[in-house]
Amino acid sequence: MMADAMPPPAARYALVFSCLGHAYMHLFAVYFFLVVLPLEGEWAMPYHELIELWTFGSLLVGAMALPAGWLGDRWSAPGMLVVFFLGLGGAAILCGLATTPSAMWAGLCLLGVFAAIYHPVGVAWLVRSTTSSRGKALGINGIFGSAGVASAGLVAGTLIDLYGWRMAFFVPGALSVVTGGVMLCYLVGGRLIDKPTVHAATPADGHAGQMRAFVLLLVTMFGGAIIYQATQTAMPKVFALRLADLVGGSTLGVGVFVAIVYGCAGLTQVVSGHLADRFDLKRVYIATFLIQVPVLWVTASATGFSLVAASAVLVMANTGSLPAENMLLAAATPERRHGVAFGIKFVLAFGAAPVAIRLVAYINDVTGEFTSLFLILAAVGLGVVVASALLPKLQRPGAVAPGPPDSNVLAERAPTL
Repeated sequence: MMADAMPPPAARYALVFSCLGHAYMHLFAVYFFLVVLPLEGEWAMPYHELIELWTFGSLLVGAMALPAGWLGDRWSAPGMLVVFFLGLGGAAILCGLATTPSAMWAGLCLLGVFAAIYHPVGVAWLVRSTTSSRGKALGINGIFGSAGVASAGLVAGTLIDLYGWRMAFFVPGALSVVTGGVMLCYLVGGRLIDKPTVHAATPADGHAGQMRAFVLLLVTMFGGAIIYQATQTAMPKVFALRLADLVGGSTLGVGVFVAIVYGCAGLTQVVSGHLADRFDLKRVYIATFLIQVPVLWVTASATGFSLVAASAVLVMANTGSLPAENMLLAAATPERRHGVAFGIKFVLAFGAAPVAIRLVAYINDVTGEFTSLFLILAAVGLGVVVASALLPKLQRPGAVAPGPPDSNVLAERAPTL
């Protein structure tokens, strides 16, 4: 029999704050790629130098994920999320106060430190809080992540065009601080709790299969992250170059098309989460990358509305892999180590960000365009498909409750991925 779920109100609050955190994290992760567009003129710096101001900050998003996950396991997941909201908002406000590239670099580094908290803590907390329809819950959470990316274009574009780039940092920064204050009140009032950890069952393919799956997932997660981060970094500039007749040189115009792309992707995660609950996770996971490879090849030379359509399909497939990926990772690790496991995942995922940023900057500096970028990413996608095909079968997370019975019997009765 499954372990008891969190009390329904507490579980709902966990979903709400986890989803809000996902939205804020992704909003701030892409925000600077919109801000650099007006900064090119105001600070008289080329694009490739400006985006490199975020390189070390993005590296910290990955590097700090593991200690953040460890603290979430050892101390308090909701407590860590309060720190996340307050710190993220404060760092954004400091970025808005920057008057030099060095000050902006420092603010972005601080932003990276606090942004690192969300994924290893928020996603692991959501997985622990949900004992049924985990794929659906992760899909809903994914919608908010995509909404954060999508709204970054609209929010940043609108605030920049109306009030300047500084206000584009101040407004969402203040909103994050307020959210952190509200969550702190809920936590102190006892309306938010961390679900007790239960002992995990033996995986269906044994501990050796579990370890092999974890190692292979490290490869696939890094490859998927390279595709996601490079696409996310380059998209505003790609749209500014190839949609010039449609956007008319407006940052808001670029932001609208970015919002359309990531808005479509958000809706996909509910569908992919449902598929992850219903069907073989390995097949669902592989299918999402089989879609990405040819679409990346098309995107390399697409222009106009065909570029927007190809970009939307690409991001839909990439983000659509996440519910299955997170469930596979949960299956490959014991529940008491979920925070650390997701921390390792996001060390890789966001450790891919500086690699992607440098790749984008280099290709743009050398070629002035991004055709080669998408062809390289298509090759990365093929590598992910091969690694995914080697994944062993694992026991679906949360399928059985452990106990005195022989673990082999439990493994035989549990559905596999």
